[in-house]
Amino acid sequence: MNKREKQLVEVIDEWTPYVRPLFDASPSSGNEYWIGAGVITQSVWNNQFGYSADYGIRDADILYFDASGTLEEEKNLEKQWNDDCMDLPFSIDVTNEALVHLWYEKKFNQTIKPYTSVQDAINTWPTTASSVGVKRKQNGEYEVYAPFGLEDLFLGIIRPNKRLIPEEVYWNKAERWKKRWPELTVLSW
Repeated sequence: MNKREKQLVEVIDEWTPYVRPLFDASPSSGNEYWIGAGVITQSVWNNQFGYSADYGIRDADILYFDASGTLEEEKNLEKQWNDDCMDLPFSIDVTNEALVHLWYEKKFNQTIKPYTSVQDAINTWPTTASSVGVKRKQNGEYEVYAPFGLEDLFLGIIRPNKRLIPEEVYWNKAERWKKRWPELTVLSW
């Protein structure tokens, strides 16, 4: 684990009281669960910029990959996670990345190929700073997946990942984040 990954683990495992309960509530379904994007990214920004641990966090994204799974199972897992974590100050979104292609076009007006893994999905997320996933292994250690590294995240740099999203989606996210965390530096498309 490199220096930035260690810093990230310190933030999510020791500084914020909101991420560990997500891992603790993990159902024993045999899937590997990852926590990614917002709650991870925004916990780092809150720590870096001196905000409270829950500031600006709207939801937590729980990810898994089950090619034989169904949208109904995904919905049931999301309900279970929200029920088990109702004391947290945000909602929980659960996504089986193997099924995203089934609904993505309807939601975003764009067809995508099926993802092959959680990592494949993270590779397409809107910004380099938010393209981060963390899972806790059975031995309690964490694994971090950050295809663009963690420098942008820790330096507060919002840089577009143009692999999938259109420019408008990038600007909407970047502007919303900049209003909440004015310390961020938003780079042009």
